[in-house]
Amino acid sequence: MKRIIRIFKIFFLVIVVWFVVHSVYIIYDGLSDNGGKADVAVILGSKVNEDGTLSERLEKRLETGVELYQKKRVKKIIVSGGLGKEGFYEGSKMKEFLLTKKIPDSVIIVDNKGNNTRLTVDNVLKIQKKFPFKGLIVVSQYFHVTRTKKLFREKGFDNVSSMSPRYFEWRDFYSVLREFPAYYSQ
Repeated sequence: MKRIIRIFKIFFLVIVVWFVVHSVYIIYDGLSDNGGKADVAVILGSKVNEDGTLSERLEKRLETGVELYQKKRVKKIIVSGGLGKEGFYEGSKMKEFLLTKKIPDSVIIVDNKGNNTRLTVDNVLKIQKKFPFKGLIVVSQYFHVTRTKKLFREKGFDNVSSMSPRYFEWRDFYSVLREFPAYYSQ
């Protein structure tokens, strides 16, 4: 019995250390910006409020995309999100926001079928066939970009970097916890 308890403790310790190392890595990776350029920015969707306004988290993502475009780090912006339970297509609402920030309509590509990260990746790669691009910058919260970049690389798209808004919420603790199983299950 003591041996089983000892094995369980070792196993538990390994999982805890793995989780901590993984979490530190995704936070570091998510907050890093190599300052490079790419053909497109891919901005992942988030909550649109019931009144049609954007959540602050989504606004900050879009402001990051605007910054990338204004600094000529990207030529096009792909906004990707699905139909939220609030009744709004995230991609369309994101485009509306970008237009108010003087981003030309011709620069914005909307994906309203990006209901989750995997679908966004799949849809962006379909868009690539129509608008060929060789590099992209993922824009999402810092805890989310490592998994998103991994999914692009798994699909054979290696020229991918990221940039995250400097926006933090209490729910980030939960989100970092959630990313651990999500990273390995997708």
